[in-house]
Amino acid sequence: MTELVVTNFNRNFTGVSATAAGVLRAQTLRYDLALAGRALPGCPAPVSVAEARRMSRRAPAGRDFVIWHVRRNTEMRAALWARDVLRLPIRIVFTSAAQRRHSALPRWLISRMDAVIATTQKAAEFVPHVRAVVPHGVDCSVYQPATNRAAAWTATGYPGARGIATIGRIRPEKGTDRFVDAMLRLLPDQPGTTALILGRAGRGDLAFLQGLKNRIAGADLQDRILFPGEIAPQALPALIRSLSAVVQTPRYEGYGMAPLEGMASGVPFVATDAGYYRDFSEGGATGRIVADADEAARALDTLLSDPARHTAMADAARKVAQTRFSVEAEADGIGAVYEALWRGA
Repeated sequence: MTELVVTNFNRNFTGVSATAAGVLRAQTLRYDLALAGRALPGCPAPVSVAEARRMSRRAPAGRDFVIWHVRRNTEMRAALWARDVLRLPIRIVFTSAAQRRHSALPRWLISRMDAVIATTQKAAEFVPHVRAVVPHGVDCSVYQPATNRAAAWTATGYPGARGIATIGRIRPEKGTDRFVDAMLRLLPDQPGTTALILGRAGRGDLAFLQGLKNRIAGADLQDRILFPGEIAPQALPALIRSLSAVVQTPRYEGYGMAPLEGMASGVPFVATDAGYYRDFSEGGATGRIVADADEAARALDTLLSDPARHTAMADAARKVAQTRFSVEAEADGIGAVYEALWRGA
């Protein structure tokens, strides 16, 4: 009998999808579970929402209800329909990463959850019913260091002797323009380095994207600052481990997995003070926190020009990912919330 239903309704593979997939892979060893909605890499084949409801009609042996773990507004609505309209024996757990006040509809939906898991202490300030603060973790068996970083970069087919990248949607909130500013300052002094902007722009940000491309062309760096688009989830680990640095410069970030995926891959990072990046950095041992594009360029120049420092940060990054931010630790924290609900605590 099914104990746990994990939902994923977004057809795009987002940061939320990546975190859900990592935890779900760990949870398959712990629970009789089902994935409802869209497929996630390395996870059990999904069932339809209707099938998930059917699987939730009866509580499993030894339990009074099935837990539905949701992460998006549409998923909360589906779970509420199953619990409150269809009267199925379920309880709903919601994970919240947002570090700002939710709009009216999400606030109402979240207020109806049976338990909320916040990914950071700051995120916990904006939601009710918080049972635990559980930072996202990374699957260190999927994201691993390259045995030879230079060879791994060559195998990607991108030009230059090494690469750095920013990962995420191309839009002002994600600070893609800050990344471009930093590259325009850095690359003339780092002739062997290629910069990748991994992600896509939504329809409303196409003018923003074109403006970035125009600035890059104006600096004659269009062959060294590249826009490969979105990378398929199964291809992303190999690309990340080939990098020499992950660079994230958002104006706002709820949590932010890219530096953590880089850390697990033995890749240091440079980032603005957003999301959970400062905690990842371990006081500068694994990454540098910067204020703006100028600081980012200087930090990267120092890092890329000092092989010994780079190696030390890469080693520390992998160790911290394994010891503090593993997906197994996240699954443990989430599991404690499930067990408390099942006990009636």
